[in-house]
Formats: sequence, C-alpha cells, structure tokens
Amino acid sequence: MPEVSVIIPTYNRSQKVARAVQSVLDQSFRDLEIIVVDDGSTDDTYQNLDRFRSSIKYIRELNNRGVSAARNRGIKSSCAPWIAFLDSDDYWLKDKLQVQMEFVYRNPGTMACQTDEIWIRRGRRVNPKRRHRKPSGDIFRQSLKLCLVSPSSVITGRSVIDEVGLFDETLQAAEDYDLWLRISCRYPVYLIDRALIVKEGGHADQLSQRFAGMDRFRVRAIVNLINSGILSSDQTEAALEELSIKCKIFGNGCIKRGRWEEGHFYLSLPERIKEKRKY
Repeated sequence: MPEVSVIIPTYNRSQKVARAVQSVLDQSFRDLEIIVVDDGSTDDTYQNLDRFRSSIKYIRELNNRGVSAARNRGIKSSCAPWIAFLDSDDYWLKDKLQVQMEFVYRNPGTMACQTDEIWIRRGRRVNPKRRHRKPSGDIFRQSLKLCLVSPSSVITGRSVIDEVGLFDETLQAAEDYDLWLRISCRYPVYLIDRALIVKEGGHADQLSQRFAGMDRFRVRAIVNLINSGILSSDQTEAALEELSIKCKIFGNGCIKRGRWEEGHFYLSLPERIKEKRKY
C-alpha cells in the first residue's frame, strides 16, 4: 500500500494536467499513487495522458459533475493513509511531499499540514496580500473570513476525511472553504514555511472567476457548520460573528442591485439562526 494518494481532478486542461502529473512523478518522495479524475473533459485530455497510463490510475467520468464530485471520486478510489490534492492547473516542486512527510514523521499526531506557495497570475509572479498569508496551528477563526488552505499544498490523514466527511457536492464554489472549516474546528493545520508548489490563477475557468458573490457559498458553509452542533461555544460565537458580517455585505449588495427579497433573506439570516439555537 502506498503512503500517499495524490488526487488530481481535471476538466478540459489537457496540457496543464500533464504538467501536474509530471510534477508528481518527479517527486523525491516515491511511495505514492496518482489518481487522475477526468471530470468529463471534451478536449484531448484522454489522449494527452496516454503516455502516463502505466504510472497513474485514470478515472474518466462521462459527464462534468464538478470539482467536489471529482475529488470525492478520487478519495473513494484511493487506498493510502495520507491524501494529497493537486489542482490540474498547479504543479509541485520536487521535494514537496518529502518535506511534508518528514514533518509528519517528526511531529506525531499531525493530521494536516500545508506548504507555502508561489503565485502566478496571467503568467507573472505576484505576492499574496497580507490577508492571504497562511497561519499555522489553530487556524479556525482566521479561516472563517476566507479559505486559508490551498488544496494543492495540503496533505491530510485519511482518518480526518473519514471523520468530517467528503467535499460538499451541493456547493458550486467555496467547497474547499467548507471542508477546511470542518477540519480546522477539530484539528490544527500546520504550515511548512517553504514555497513548494506553483499555483496558477486568473483564468476564466476558475470557480472564483465563474461565480459572482462567492460569499453566498461561504454563508451556506458557516450555517451548515453551526447547525451541525460540533462547534464549541467559543467557535460558535466566532462563526456567528463572521456570518453576520458576510450576510450584511452580501445582503446589502443584493438590495443595491434590486434583489430585495434575496437581500432581506440574508440580512435577517443571522438573527434567525440565533433564535433557532435558543430552542
């Protein structure tokens, strides 16, 4: 059995997914399996990955079901005790997994860790803003504001996924935000302060580019988390506080655009959640 299962979901990124796969094959850490989930691609992804067929497990979906479904299919098809994700437009530097697994071996009890990353936007390297800088350890409160875990940089124990559940396939976006809230409210997520992945962004097929008003998905994630009953009282208070902020911003934005009913729904949502919790 391999030590790490690497799951690469892809959709119509023929050249980039080949680069991603090659970056995993070039890893100095070798005890791994690679699972590529082709989420209904209509380009030449199948043909372009043919040269890797002996080195990867290739799963070809007939229809495009979304990144959450693709990652979940990969998780269900994997067998290693550690799971790593790699988005098909990103790629790893050669020591990425080696450094992470050494960290895990030196720090027993670690259930999740991520590395720093190099950001490329439209072909140029950019520096992340202060609010995107990754904390280490108990990251739950900071993660309520925005997702501070990059799927391509993280490894997590299979037992964690078994405990908290898979990616939420009903969320069209912010699915990683949702999962890492469910994980970080239970476990520390450690940062290895080395840039060991290259993360590309700014292209039109990214979920953050396709969906306006991303906060509505984050609101759903927070509401689901509060209603799950797994949060401590302090965590619930922090979640309610951030929920109020996001609902106010999104609700007022809806009203400004003439979507009155939707706006008032979001503006009243935090109080309705608090009232429900009294009973």
